[in-house]
Amino acid sequence: MEMIYLGENCAIILAAGDGKRMKSTLPKVLNEVLFEPMLEWVLLACENSGLEKLCVVAGYEHEVVEKYLGGRCDIALQLERKGTAHAVMQAEKFLNENSNTCDNVLILCGDAPFMNEETITNALNLHTECDNDVTVITAIIDNPSGYGRIVKDADKISAIVEQKDASESQLLIKEVNSGAYWFKISTLLSILDEFESDNSQNEFYLTDAISIILNRGGNAGAFTADDPKIILGANDKRALYNLHKIASDEVINKHFDNGVEFLSLDGVIIGRNVKIGANAKIHAGTIIKGDSIIGEDSVIGPNTVIDNCIVGNRSILNSVQAYNSTISSDVKIGPFVHIRPNSEIKSGVKIGDFVEVKNSTIEEDTSIAHLTYVGDSDVGKKVNFGCGCVTVNYDGSKKSRTIIKDRAFIGCNTNLIAPVTIGEGAYTAAGSTITKDVPDHALGIERGTQTNKEGYALRKLKK
Repeated sequence: MEMIYLGENCAIILAAGDGKRMKSTLPKVLNEVLFEPMLEWVLLACENSGLEKLCVVAGYEHEVVEKYLGGRCDIALQLERKGTAHAVMQAEKFLNENSNTCDNVLILCGDAPFMNEETITNALNLHTECDNDVTVITAIIDNPSGYGRIVKDADKISAIVEQKDASESQLLIKEVNSGAYWFKISTLLSILDEFESDNSQNEFYLTDAISIILNRGGNAGAFTADDPKIILGANDKRALYNLHKIASDEVINKHFDNGVEFLSLDGVIIGRNVKIGANAKIHAGTIIKGDSIIGEDSVIGPNTVIDNCIVGNRSILNSVQAYNSTISSDVKIGPFVHIRPNSEIKSGVKIGDFVEVKNSTIEEDTSIAHLTYVGDSDVGKKVNFGCGCVTVNYDGSKKSRTIIKDRAFIGCNTNLIAPVTIGEGAYTAAGSTITKDVPDHALGIERGTQTNKEGYALRKLKK
């Protein structure tokens, strides 16, 4: 089918569930799959389809959902959860406001993260081509247990029958309801007051829309998705883990196809927005998330976390945690290094064990060997740090920056008390606490006078 732009249609996402079986303080839809809330997956599917007008129906802990959305879309509240149709009723104002500009509305479940833009668009194509009042998005699965069955008459949908109400022949049907629908907005608005709650749960079910519309002489259809994963949701942490594993396997297989080498998949988790260059090697225990980009021929891990970072080509990160930073090509970092946000590590830099870099720029070919903290600093090219150095950036009330110019040499156990500048080619003597600028090519020494108190230890022992 030809893809069409969906800007003149809108969507309602049902996200009011409390997810008691999740045993989580979060609303159900904010539980994460591959580091992103299930709701985010659904929102992105809508946005990537070109749907610009969205309404989320929130309920349990709705303030948390509203805070997460941050004004990104409309909110409707379902403070009493009385079924899926009842949830849609709460969005009646949204439907009315958009009925003059939008012909159709998509209803989605906020806890079904694998709905995708291809399914959304192709289902709308069928919906409009057949002039349907409602089109149910369905999937065919080998084990349909627990899902509502799609009953058809001459290829036309005639009913959605829940598992507990299905006959023996209906239980054999493998086409099931995904919980997603395209409606004509005018039709949906006209039937909102016709849903009834005369069932064991005393709830209003959106599935009843099929019979209501057919009894009116309207058109009801079904679109069968190519990807059966679109029906999957999660009601507990076990099911959530299953979603996570499916998504993770899909992402890793994509990287295999792109020439990425995984030496072990033990503990490896790659976010779906991550880009990894060809011939990069990923070791066990590596987590890469956010919008991270890993360059070609780089080696990442073992036991490394990279979150929203850019890593250049041929860089090696071993037992590193890096956040919201840029690491250039031909860099070697680790083990046991923490790169904190807003840092830039330029090409040829070497950072050894037990080093922390925070909000700093480290220029080309600088070496920070071990046991050093570099915070709020601008470090030049070919600088050498000895062991145990600290840029002392915080005086208890404000933070200040340290400037270290090209080819400086910072002796072991030097404390640089910011704000301070170490000049080009300057040295600091080991054990110094530098409080004043050191000029270019000078040696800065700042040590107290050594005093030896004879017999001090013996007097201590006698007490």
